[in-house]
Amino acid sequence: MTRVAAIDCGTNSIRLLVADCDPETGELVDLDRRMTIVRLGQGVDRTGRLAPEALERTFAACREYAAVIKEHGAERVRFVATSASRDAENREDFVRGVVGILGVEPEVISGDQEAEFSFTGATRELAGQDHLPKPYLVVDIGGGSTEFVVGEEHVRAARSVDIGCVRMTERHLVRDGVVCDPPSEEQITAVRADIEAALDLAERTVPLREAHTLVGLAGSVTTVSAIAQELPAYDSAAIHHSRVSHDRVREITEWLLHSTHAERAAIPAMHPGRVDVIAAGALVLLAIMERIGAEEVVVSEHDILDGIAWSVA
Repeated sequence: MTRVAAIDCGTNSIRLLVADCDPETGELVDLDRRMTIVRLGQGVDRTGRLAPEALERTFAACREYAAVIKEHGAERVRFVATSASRDAENREDFVRGVVGILGVEPEVISGDQEAEFSFTGATRELAGQDHLPKPYLVVDIGGGSTEFVVGEEHVRAARSVDIGCVRMTERHLVRDGVVCDPPSEEQITAVRADIEAALDLAERTVPLREAHTLVGLAGSVTTVSAIAQELPAYDSAAIHHSRVSHDRVREITEWLLHSTHAERAAIPAMHPGRVDVIAAGALVLLAIMERIGAEEVVVSEHDILDGIAWSVA
């Protein structure tokens, strides 16, 4: 076993996994897995820069994670940064801060690399499950972007497009700096149009409709699963490898789009940091399912973070 630490810093959240990995057997044992909503991508789509307050929230989480890594004695650490830090003009401020706290340089990876890690993390443990036929379409709905990956044992094609839940919310569902509560039909139509255009772009390089199993990753998808199951609290074990039908995803999405902030916040399994962006994230998932004719989505708690851990091991 090799003890590793993997950090995934996205547009909406930063996450840590400390795990023991055995590359020969394919076994990965979690020691500590945690997530913090930092909204690093706050305003990036509009300004092109990382906001000072967003950087400080992220650095505070990094200090917490550095203590956890030290406590567990991880032998190797890899820090991967995704959409928001790819887009920002002042990303060097981000890099310097992370190096100063964790002693490792964040790797600002491409969308294709992001997709590769997501696919590995999500599908490595699905091998041999005959009821989940290949090829897989792994969809990672992040804050700033969504990754699409089609493959069997290995990636066949991948594409990253800019339709994350934070980006769609800030672009279409905000007026005068406040998230509309609820949004108008015109705003919802604008989000749908943006998502459909991005799906057209993804389909140019990724054969989305050839997939036999849709695997959904990240907070928007796992939260939809929690809502579908009416969980009294967020429960990773209940969510991991759960299945949510197309009809149920549609019902939940419609409710989220027409609910108020207070109604969404009252959902027991809802993370406070997702209350304002979950509707856009659910709409991305629904549009994907409609595009490929998926009857259900298999929800995975294992994603890019697990893929990063395997890359270190």
